[in-house]
Amino acid sequence: MKRICIILLAIASFSCQEEVNLPLGRIDSTVPVIEAIWSDRPFYNEVKITLAQNYLDNTEISVVKDAKVFIINTRSKEVIPFRFNQGNLSYIPVETTKRAEIGESYQLFIQWKDNQFTATGDMLAPPIVDSLTYKYEKERLFRDEGYYIKVYGKIPYQENNYYRIRVIENDTLKNDRDDYLLFDDTFGLTFFENGLELNYDFAEGDKVRLELYRLNKEPYDYFTQLVSLLYNDGGLFSPPPQNPDTNIRVISGTSDVLGYFSVASILTESVAIEGKDD
Repeated sequence: MKRICIILLAIASFSCQEEVNLPLGRIDSTVPVIEAIWSDRPFYNEVKITLAQNYLDNTEISVVKDAKVFIINTRSKEVIPFRFNQGNLSYIPVETTKRAEIGESYQLFIQWKDNQFTATGDMLAPPIVDSLTYKYEKERLFRDEGYYIKVYGKIPYQENNYYRIRVIENDTLKNDRDDYLLFDDTFGLTFFENGLELNYDFAEGDKVRLELYRLNKEPYDYFTQLVSLLYNDGGLFSPPPQNPDTNIRVISGTSDVLGYFSVASILTESVAIEGKDD
């Protein structure tokens, strides 16, 4: 009889549980999201400005087209103006050949309505990429059959080692949450000399391009926090979703701001998968 009472008490406890929906923070004002990259390769240099949306808002993103954007070399005081490009809905340098120079520091300025924003970054020298190789692998536990690429190189720097790899397969950027390949020197960097294997299976005939970015710490932290946010499933043990920390600050105005300014050196290497031999 005692055992039956315990079971009934347990059932009663479960029946009294309520589903609790925690309120998510809402955006009640117009908040710009700035995604800016300034690199040593003109093709990549652009500033995207959109308006933030609430967490569950699936409406079309609003693009800001009327901002004033420019970058200043903090040493030479050279001003590099940007203009809005309707084709890719972002701001690009008026002189499209302008680029970041290694060893220089840069400051981004954006003026939009009554608000002014700024951010800074240093142009760091890139690491060394010696080669890309590939090898055919049979199906294994947690890994599909296919060709796997290894990157060989060297990172000779003792500090500011923050990197991101982007992979483009047949002109398509891999851009899911699993595709943010970020690493630093927390566990050393000799693995890069021994060959860093990309966790993708490719097929014969694929053309693969790799882009290796050397970042400043603030944009690196932004991307690591973004990855954590993308993996947040909203479950009981997940922290409340929150925006990554921005390295952009408000000079004047009352608006908040989200996003990042990244000054980065970029290395690119390509390989075509031709057969089962290296």
